[in-house]
Amino acid sequence: MSPTNSNTVQPEIPVPPVAPGSPPSLPTDAEANLARESSRLLAACIGKGPTAKLKVIDGDDEIVVPVRAMRLLVDILAQMGEGRAVTVMPIKAELTTQQAAGILNVSRPYLVSLLEKGDLPFRKVGKHRRIYFEDVLKFQSASRKKQEAAMDELVKQGQELNLGY
Repeated sequence: MSPTNSNTVQPEIPVPPVAPGSPPSLPTDAEANLARESSRLLAACIGKGPTAKLKVIDGDDEIVVPVRAMRLLVDILAQMGEGRAVTVMPIKAELTTQQAAGILNVSRPYLVSLLEKGDLPFRKVGKHRRIYFEDVLKFQSASRKKQEAAMDELVKQGQELNLGY
């Protein structure tokens, strides 16, 4: 795929098929380099209107997509360009306790204790707990804010006590 200006990115990397639901994998060095360049060129092509157009190299078809989707693609390519694996997940996706624990970087038993205390909403499907991705992100954001407030308080106390940091 190429931006519609005179700059083009020519992928020469064979793309292996990806099974639906398979875990993300790290990009190769060649994929990371291509993604970094593609991200830069695509970001330069995004206009200020509500849509943008892509021209498919294999034909003359034009694909019109929302600018928001183009920005998401730029972000995905930028992450790949940094050598990171990328997963796209709908905000209303339901996660298992293991998946939610992985996102929060906590153990599954600790996550279950948060669920049982009511710190994080969930629903049961049979015997299994399911957590909305959106709720995991809200919990993660609230936790970070609490951590930052605690760190600010520690810094303030250190300064008041003249601890030198």
